[in-house]
Amino acid sequence: MKRTEKEQQALINNIKRIEGQVRGIQRMVDEDRYCIDILIQVQAARAALTQVGLSILEAHAKGCVVNAIEQGDLAIVDELMDTVKKFVK
Repeated sequence: MKRTEKEQQALINNIKRIEGQVRGIQRMVDEDRYCIDILIQVQAARAALTQVGLSILEAHAKGCVVNAIEQGDLAIVDELMDTVKKFVK
């Protein structure tokens, strides 16, 4: 299922924010900043990536998975579960 323009832009904005966070982490390492401060920023970036992933996963489940099931493609459930298992590792 295709994302709306608004959904697409929200994802892009979040990914750009994460990209900025990662550049900030690199700068902190370059500046030899305090380890705990760097780790806090790493966790913030990781949490932001998780949110982006969950957003994509939710849209996939509500769109692609529902459509596939309605068309009789139950293999999509196995694909979804495999993806969820990889995502939560």
